[in-house]
Amino acid sequence: MLKINQIYINSIVKQALKEDLRPNGDITTNLISSKNKSIKAKIIAKQNGVIAGLDFCRAAFKLVGKESIFTSKVKDGSKVKKNKIIAEIKAKTKTILIAERTALNFLNHASGIASLTNQFVQKINKRTKICCTRKTTPNLRLLEKYAVKKGGGHNHRYNLSDEILIKDNHISAEESLRDLVKKAIKTKKIVTVEIENFKQLNQVLGLKFKRILFDNMNAKQLRKCLKLCKSKYETEYSGNADLKNIKKISNTGINRISVGAITHSAKSFDTSLVLS
Repeated sequence: MLKINQIYINSIVKQALKEDLRPNGDITTNLISSKNKSIKAKIIAKQNGVIAGLDFCRAAFKLVGKESIFTSKVKDGSKVKKNKIIAEIKAKTKTILIAERTALNFLNHASGIASLTNQFVQKINKRTKICCTRKTTPNLRLLEKYAVKKGGGHNHRYNLSDEILIKDNHISAEESLRDLVKKAIKTKKIVTVEIENFKQLNQVLGLKFKRILFDNMNAKQLRKCLKLCKSKYETEYSGNADLKNIKKISNTGINRISVGAITHSAKSFDTSLVLS
């Protein structure tokens, strides 16, 4: 996922602009006598972090006013310090005032995810990958998974049709876990099986599939399970991983750690737009 399709970006940003402008447009900006005057503005970082979502930010200004000239001063994935100029905009006064909040909402949301992801990445060893999950904002999954990658993380499956992931409720709904895994293997899709205990692990060992996901285990249990796997499977951990315990989990030798928090609980990045 190197770049997001511009058609998709425009469609998502258009929806956000409509949300902000219906039914009567920007009734405050309409009062300004110099609203058609061309001016400049700067978007400035108010904290340290990693930037993402610049194309969405740019699209907001371009869709409001075709005359907009949006100049990025950094790239998505760049680490910035507080007070760094992220972008400069030249456009009509009304264009900048109307697009400002929508533009910053996308930029701040994506940059918040990228920044939090990078905090996790900085704490783990190089053998472990930080992965996002499907715990994303409806209709913004593509942006959020893109932001994870810009923060140095990795994407889990995009949606339910990508890969097979046999979780606790699938296991509860089926009589035999081993038979369910055998059915999954026959599809020729990538298969991940979520394991909660040694009994479940022993039921699937020996079957040829890609990945075992260990759910909510302590470090001692996890190390024992990894030893039983004997490097025959890619391994993943899930369950209440945070910045305090992520290094300990990584040090078990696990290949991947999925962290729902990097998309569902990331704090919005702090920026401001200043007219100049």
